[in-house]
Parts: sequence; C-alpha cells; structure tokens
Amino acid sequence: MGPPPIVTGLSPNEGPPGTRIKIRGEHLGKSPQDLIGLTICGVDCLLAAEWKSENKIIAISGPIKGKGDVIVTTKSGGLGSCNVTFKGYHIATIGPMKESAVWVDETDLYSWGRHSLSPSSYQQEDPLGLSVEDSEKKVPEEDLLNYFPNKSGDITSSNFSPRWFLLENHQTTSFNDLQAGLVHLRRKVQGQKEGQLSFLKANISAVMDQIDTLVNLRESYETDLPKFGHEPTLKLEKAIKESEHKARKLFDEVLSRKDRAEKTRNALNVLSRFRFLFCLPCVIDRNVKKGDYDIVINDYIRVKNLFYKTDVPIFKMALNEVEKRIIDLQKKLHEDLQTMPITVEQQKRLIRYLVNLEAPFECAWDAIKARSDYINKKFKLIHNYHKSLDKPDPKAKNGSASKYSKYNKTSNVDITIVPSSVNFTEEICLSITETFPDLWKIGQAYFSGELQVKVEPGRQVEFKYIVMNVIEVFCKCIRASLIPTTLDKTDRNQIGTLTLPERDEIAVYLPELLQSVRSTYASFIKLDLPNEALDIISLLLLDLRIHCMSIMFQQTTEQVKQLTENWRVNYNGKYTGVTELPIQFLNLIENMIDVVKESVLCIEQREVSLLDNQTAYKEMEKQLNNILTAFYNVLNNLSSSEDYDECQNGVPVVSQLIGTPVSSHKTGSKSDIPIWEHRLLISLSNCLFTKETVLKMIANKFQESGFPPLHGSLNHAKANLEHLEKSILDKYLEQKSDPLVGTIEPSMYLGRFDWHLTVPPSDIRPYIKECINNLICVHSEIIHISPSLLNAVLPQVVETVAEEIYRLMSCVQKFSREGAVQARADISALQDILESYSTEKARKYFQEALDVIPPLDRTDSIIVEDILRQCKARMKIQILCLRKKN
Repeated sequence: MGPPPIVTGLSPNEGPPGTRIKIRGEHLGKSPQDLIGLTICGVDCLLAAEWKSENKIIAISGPIKGKGDVIVTTKSGGLGSCNVTFKGYHIATIGPMKESAVWVDETDLYSWGRHSLSPSSYQQEDPLGLSVEDSEKKVPEEDLLNYFPNKSGDITSSNFSPRWFLLENHQTTSFNDLQAGLVHLRRKVQGQKEGQLSFLKANISAVMDQIDTLVNLRESYETDLPKFGHEPTLKLEKAIKESEHKARKLFDEVLSRKDRAEKTRNALNVLSRFRFLFCLPCVIDRNVKKGDYDIVINDYIRVKNLFYKTDVPIFKMALNEVEKRIIDLQKKLHEDLQTMPITVEQQKRLIRYLVNLEAPFECAWDAIKARSDYINKKFKLIHNYHKSLDKPDPKAKNGSASKYSKYNKTSNVDITIVPSSVNFTEEICLSITETFPDLWKIGQAYFSGELQVKVEPGRQVEFKYIVMNVIEVFCKCIRASLIPTTLDKTDRNQIGTLTLPERDEIAVYLPELLQSVRSTYASFIKLDLPNEALDIISLLLLDLRIHCMSIMFQQTTEQVKQLTENWRVNYNGKYTGVTELPIQFLNLIENMIDVVKESVLCIEQREVSLLDNQTAYKEMEKQLNNILTAFYNVLNNLSSSEDYDECQNGVPVVSQLIGTPVSSHKTGSKSDIPIWEHRLLISLSNCLFTKETVLKMIANKFQESGFPPLHGSLNHAKANLEHLEKSILDKYLEQKSDPLVGTIEPSMYLGRFDWHLTVPPSDIRPYIKECINNLICVHSEIIHISPSLLNAVLPQVVETVAEEIYRLMSCVQKFSREGAVQARADISALQDILESYSTEKARKYFQEALDVIPPLDRTDSIIVEDILRQCKARMKIQILCLRKKN
C-alpha cells in the first residue's frame, strides 16, 4: 500500500462548469489504471480525467457551484487529501435591461424563463433615493450569509440588515452620496410624521360639516324618542318586509329572469376576462399537433404564474384540464426523445422542453440510454442480416467491386461478388461512425451542464461503462468477422461468427477493410475520447494489420507454390540464361511488398509502427521464410522430376571408339520439354540466379519499402539454395561425368593395347581425343543453356576426369620405355588443353598421374614435346573451344 495522494495546486482555481483544470500534487497514481477516483467539489469527474504523471492530472470540471476540495483516489494509495480549494460558479445570463457589448436575443429569455408576465410587477424603490448599482463585482450571496447569519438585505423583511443592504446595493457608492441619501431618508420620515396635522388643516371645512351633521342627528334622535319609543325602526322594518313580500309576488318571475340574466352576464364577463385560461386546453391540443411546443410551454408558464395559487373552483377545473394535457405532452416528448433515429440537436430541444415542463423523468439520462440501446440493437440487426445471407451478395456487383480492383493484381478472385463478412465489416464501421459521435456528444452535454439538468451521483461511472461496452462490442464484431481466432470461445458463442472466405478471396478485401476500420478510429480520435477507450480500437487495428500482412504473405506463398516452368531460356533482355520462373517469383514478392507497404505499414494517427512490434516482426519473418521455402520446393521438384522413359532407357555410353555414338541431344517424352540433362542445367541456372541476384533484389526491395532487416530468412533461403545447387550439380555430374569417365578405361585399352608394349609413340592416343571431344560436348551443352554455369559445372567434370586418369595410371603394373613416353604425352596434352577449367584438385591429380609414370631421359622428353606440339597444331579448334574468354 503506497502513500495517499495529495493535491497541492490547481490551475485555474475557479471557473464555470467545463473548465479544464491542471491538478498538481504528489502520489497521484502510478499509471492511468491506478487512478480510480476524482471528485471536484463533490462531483465525480473521473470520466473526463487524463492521467499524465504521478504529479499531474488534467480534468474537466462538472456542474458545480461554490467552493470545495479536489479529492484523488488511487488503487495504490486509497483516498487522498487536498491542500487547496476550487471555486465553481455559473456565468450570469444577460438580460434585456443589462448593458451588453453584443445583441441579446430576447426570444429565449421568455421561452425558457419563469418570469411573471404581469404588466404591473412591483419594484422596490431605493430608500436612500439613489440608483441601485449593477456591478459585476458584487459580494457573493454565500459570503453575505457567512457575514450576517439569519439576516437579509430585503427592507421589507423582519430580519433586515442595513449593512447587508449597503454591501449588496451600494458597495462602490461614495461616502458623500451615502450622506446625501441619509438626509433624503430623514426628510422622508419627517414628512410622514407631519402628514396627519397637515391633513386636518387642508380639510377643516369638511371636518366641521361632519361634526354639525352628527350634532343634528343626535337632536333629532332625542326628539323622536318620546314619540316613537326606544325601537322606532321595528315598524318601519315590518312595513318594508311586507312591501318586499308583495313586490316579490308581483315581480318574482321577472326577478328570476333577471337573476339568470345577471348570472349569464357575469359568466360571460368571466369567460371574456379569463378567456386565455379557459381556451388554453384547446390551444394546447392545436399547438401540439402543429409541433409548436415553445408556444405551449410559454402559455403553460404564464398560466401557472397567474392562477397557480387560485382557490376559485372553476379556475381549478380549467387548470386540471391543462395539467392533463401537459402530462400527455410530457409522455409524448419523452417517447420522442427515446425514439431512434434522432439527431443530437433534436434530443437537446426535447430535453429543454421536458425541463421547462418540469417532467418527472430523468430525461437526459434516458436519452443517453436510448442511444446506447439503439447502437447495440443496430449491431445485432446488421449481424443477423448478414448471418442470414452468409453467402456472396449478388447486390454487391457494380457497387463496391471497383474499389477492390487495385488489390487484385495477381489473384483470380471474382471481386464482383463480395463475401458477407466483408459487407458486414463495412456496414458496422459505417454504422458506428454515424451513431457513436451522437452518443458521446449528448453525454458530454449532460455532464457539462449544458442540458441544465441535475446529474445524479454515479452517472459518470455508468456512462463510462456504456461507452466502453459499445466500443468493445464493435471491436468484437470486427474480430468475429475477420479474425475470430483472437476472440475467446465465450465471445465467439455470444456474438457469433460469419463464414470466413478462402484466404485468396479475403486477401483482396483486407486492405480496404483495414482502411475502413482506420477511418472509424480517426473519427473516434476527433471526439477526444479517453485513452482507455481508444486503446481498445488501437489493439484491434494492430491485430488486424498483422493479420492482413500475414494473409498477404500466405497468398503469395500459395501463388509461389502454383508456379510452373515452361523451360524456355531467355537469351535476350535484362536477365539471360534463365527462364521466367525466378522472374515471376520476384514479381510476386515485389507486388506483395507494394500492397503490404501501402495498406499495412503506413502509420496513421495514434498508431504504432508495425515493424517495431515483435509479434508482427516474427510473423513477417515466418511468412517470408514460408515463401522462400515454397520457391525452394518448386526448384527442388523441378530438378527431381526425371521422366520415366529416360530412366528406363538408362545412361547412354558416350563413346564412338567402343561402338556407341554420342547421343547427348536426345528427345524427351514431350517435344516441348528439354531432355533431363538440359532441365538440370536450366534448374541449376535458375537456382544460381535466384541465390546471387533475386535474393539481393528482394532484400533491396524490403529495405527500400521500410521493412526491418530480414537477414535470418534470406540467409536460410540462401543456404537452402546452395544445398539445392550442390544437389543439382551432383545429379548433372552423375548424369554426364560418370558415363564420360566410364568410357576412358575401355577406350584406353582398345585394340589390346597395354603400357608395357614397345609401340613407338607418334601422337596422343584416341581415348584422350575422345575425352576432349566429350568435354567439348558438355561445354557446348552448357553454353547452349546458360554460359554462366561453365565455371560451376565444367571444372567439376575436369576434376572427375583427372581423378580417373590418376586411378588408371596407378593401376598400371609396368611401363615400357615407349609406354611411358606415350602416357606422359597423353596426360600432358590433356592437362594443357583443360588448363582453363582445371581446379587445384584436378592439377594435383594430373601431377600425381605424371608422378606414377617412370621418369624420361632427354631424348624421350624431346619426343614428348614434339608430340605435344603436333597435337596442339592439329587440335587448334578443340583448344579454342575449351579456352576461357577474357
């Protein structure tokens, strides 16, 4: 358990809702995941918080008012403390009577406010006779409450405080003005005291008349008392009642009609006077049908201000009818608020209507939940629709096919029929791009106080869960349609997967699908979502890029496996001595590199370099190794597929001396396919060209395209090709050298010749000439196929011939003088003519063969030199054939 977090500084330390605050302190979390709580003045602001370091956090203030602490909570340190306070305040609304530097629209003032519409609103006059100040620097009401508890600045209140009144209304009034106001107040009080006496002086005659009248009335009453008694009015009252009874009998019907007329008149007067109230239910119904909700709200607020506290029954009945329609309107607006699709502005307007109508709903949060449910429901509908098809969509023809054509350079896939998983991915990307920004905007408006509704505790955590859930479901849907192997079994069963197309089929669409996901990611970045939410899509993009790259490599591997050889050697052009096979292999890899570079390697906003990822690098090296191994197998199979007929015929003996003609140019089983020896040479040429040239060009192409060094795969491929080169060369030498060497011994002893015979030598023996001619045939064959193979093949043949000559000379039991001269002349001639293609090992064998022959004297050496001179003169053409060009 680490130390608790401490907040030591805020910048700024006050502001309205939505203020960006830099929070500094100690132990504020070791990572973004360590930060689990942030409250500003008691309001949860964790969702909009961004962890920078252990000493810095950036947050957005919520709908707060007043002073409070900033409390940080971490997993490692728990609940923290705060040494400073933040003060929140709401910016005052500019009214029509307030000076302003801008034009004030008064329409919203009457549609949103709850002001009385009475024309005779009472306004308190300043008792000092001074104008009430309208300054922005007034003392806040909460501070006045702290200074004067249980007091008020209202002069009509019983707990009126003069100091409060002066601080509130005359904070900047000068002392002289206050003195003048005091004089005015005293004069006004003195005038009220003198008012009674002045009233009597002004009305003295009327007062005297009233006194005289009272005196006369008393005298008359005393005069009438003896005459009429103490109750003089009883008889009069009785007479009046009798007269009234008689009159009522006479005029009862007339009076009843008069009463009815009077009541009707009074009712009409009431209806006429309060027509607004009684007609309001009908007016509300009419305006609701039109959609003029602003008018309905204004009328309702006006009625409440005028009749809310009335005790008149008829007014109460009218108000009840109005309330019923307002309740129905609230329900209708609440349903419209949750009916999708709907724009954010429309939702904000409906929320404003419900707030003004004081609807008993948590309308803003209901709007957020409705959008979340709509997005999830749309995901399911899209998935179920494409799941029901789960086959190529013929409707995709002539539509989305064109945008995939640039990725279909080497594939034979019919792009006019788009798989359902591809359509699903595109549609779900388009869906979330259109719907999610509205969810985020309405959420931000809710928490920033723009909607003017109370934010319930814990809503930020719930909103965070909603946002994360939507993004996670989106990413899982993409994975289920393209890379289901990256999903858990539970997620695959919950979401469901679509039938995946074949590798070659999906490879055509992957680059464009990757771009669709990237476009969605870019739209999320513009919303300034928290890093925790963006990281979910970033991980999806990384896996999708690796998968796309792997599929491109695998597709190229399959295309390499399908390469075929036409055995036509190119003698003109840039690459000579090879067939089209290695060039096709090179083109496939170059096209693959271009597509991968364009679609996968490019780094867009907030993406990491794919080449720096170890998983991607290992996958790339593995797939490249598979491609190179596939081409190695192609070359290996071509060099191992000897025709059955040729194998049955056996190896021809290339000797005219023993009765078998030279037949190196046989006809294969098919007229357009070269013989086995030629195919070996062609394969060897392609192998050498691939090892020396193609691999270098591949390495340069990877380097130019920005790929990391792939020396491991290329070196492994080079080693395989070297092994294959040796194998092909051994096969060719076995096919050519063994028959050639096998004819030397029979030809050497042809005609019962032996080295101990005393036959005077005059020329080199025929077996040497035949051996030279056979080597010339091999030379011609190699030149015909690929001149670059001469240095690789012919020295090996010469070495084999030299070894055979040494073996035969070692087996001779006895040399005569003539036989020794003949043997030395033969070996010397063969060694001189083959010197251009002799290796150190061949020279060693020739020298060891000469060492076996008995030494010659001066006369015999001259004979040998003469034979060699005559031989070179006669075999000038053969010598030229076997001479290397500079």
